[in-house]
Amino acid sequence: MAVPKKKRSKSKRNMHRAVWKKKAELQAQRALSLGKSVLTNRSNSFEYPQDDEDEDDE
Repeated sequence: MAVPKKKRSKSKRNMHRAVWKKKAELQAQRALSLGKSVLTNRSNSFEYPQDDEDEDDE
């Protein structure tokens, strides 16, 4: 038979949400940093195909 979960206190809920939001903030910061490095061609950890303009002329 299904049993309801125990209620989480407000303080524990707030701590849990703070940890979750901090993880999301860190991931967003890393993604933005990677995007900036890719745009300035300084990225060492991310490889992507580059279009050569010379091939388009042929």
